[in-house]
Amino acid sequence: MFGINGWELVIILVVAMLVIGPERLPVYAEQLGSLVRRGRDLLQNAKSRVDDELGPEFNDVDWSKLDPRQYDPRKIVRDALLDDSPPSSYKGSASERAAERNGTPPAPAGASAEPGKAPYDDEAT
Repeated sequence: MFGINGWELVIILVVAMLVIGPERLPVYAEQLGSLVRRGRDLLQNAKSRVDDELGPEFNDVDWSKLDPRQYDPRKIVRDALLDDSPPSSYKGSASERAAERNGTPPAPAGASAEPGKAPYDDEAT
């Protein structure tokens, strides 16, 4: 709690009681209690307003899954490497997809590069 351990908090409270004195201590304790109640009410009202603004579709979201402390890069990489299903937009080889994007006809299978030019591999880039 703010970097203060239990013994330090007790010492601070004892010093505060000695400095404030027994006459004013009940007044300050009452003010502190009302401040804590107002803060709690403010937080509850803010939470209810956020829930109302987001709507019922966000009530069943498991927010703990989105906690960045839960991410394990090794698990993410392992899951990505073990995923053998092709993406839903998979359409043939990379050269066929590139030709489709460029609007040019795809090269026939097994076609070699023009004489004097190095072969170009679309899948390598």
